[in-house]
Amino acid sequence: MKKIIETSAAPGAIGPYSQAVDAGAFVYTSGQLPIDPVTGQMPADITGQTKQSLENVSAILEAAGLSMKNVVKTMVFLADMGDFQAMNEVYSQYFSAPYPARSAVAVKSLPKNALVEIEVIAARAE
Repeated sequence: MKKIIETSAAPGAIGPYSQAVDAGAFVYTSGQLPIDPVTGQMPADITGQTKQSLENVSAILEAAGLSMKNVVKTMVFLADMGDFQAMNEVYSQYFSAPYPARSAVAVKSLPKNALVEIEVIAARAE
C-alpha cells in the first residue's frame, strides 16, 4: 500500500505527481527543484540551488518521519556538468558515511531553467 507524502515546507508539485510516495519500507521523493517554498524563487547559482534542493528533500523526508540519514540512493540532475564540483561541495554537507549510492547526470535542461534537481530513495529502519 502506498501513502502520499505532502508538506508545505517544500514546493508543491507543478504537475501530475506527488512530492513523495511512502511505499512502506521505502520513501521515494520526486525530483526537487531549488524553489524556496516561501518565496517561490530560486537562488541564482549552483551552490544556492543545490542547498535549496536538498533542504526541500529534507523537509519532505521529515514529513514522512525520516531524515537524510535514511537516504540510500540519490539522483542528481545537472543542467551543466561543469557545476559538478560546486554541487558536490554542498552535497557533501548533507550526507556522512556510510554515504548513499548516487547517480549524477547532465541533462539538456530542467524545469523552470533550474541548474539542479535532486531526488532520493530513503529506507525505513528495520
